Amino acid sequence: MMEERYVFPKTSTANQSNYYWFQEGFTPEELVQIEELTTSLDFVQGTTEGGDPDDTSVRNSQIKWVPFSPETKWIYDRLGAYASEANRELFQFDLDYMPENIQYTEYYGSDQGGYEWHMDIGSSGGMNLRKVSITVQLSDSEDYEGGDLQLWTGGTAPLTAPRGKGNVVVFPSFMLHRVTPIIAGTRKSFVIWLGGGHYR
Repeated sequence: MMEERYVFPKTSTANQSNYYWFQEGFTPEELVQIEELTTSLDFVQGTTEGGDPDDTSVRNSQIKWVPFSPETKWIYDRLGAYASEANRELFQFDLDYMPENIQYTEYYGSDQGGYEWHMDIGSSGGMNLRKVSITVQLSDSEDYEGGDLQLWTGGTAPLTAPRGKGNVVVFPSFMLHRVTPIIAGTRKSFVIWLGGGHYR
């Protein structure tokens, strides 16, 4: 999966604050195909590490797990290629595999959906198989209000990631980040993680 050769968009940008993003990493036609592939999957309430599904004070979203299959392999390959490029340029972690399936997520303005500050490795490091996080914007930015992906990169204020449809953002899983509350509309996204051995 990680050896897939993919021609990266010429608009890919390495940010000085330790995250990487690809503008329009998926085409509009590919995003339609992704929506079709996920339609039949069942939603469950998104939870935090060891959290109660009924407690939405930290995380309020609906998720689907997208299994690896012949139909979805191209998505996994593409995400693995983007993560490999970012890792080569910025992080240089030992990455070997994807420890979990793709997580499709929806946040709703009607529920004030969002996700408070967290790390993808979990508050106790219990998810430490995750080293690199990859998120894909599946919604037009005009489809919702609020819902910014913000990254805490060590400065005096968080950075807001570009929110164009099809954008891919790659960052270390230990980086604090959040999705600000949705005021109106629906925000859709993909997220997956890459893992490897212990940090050196």
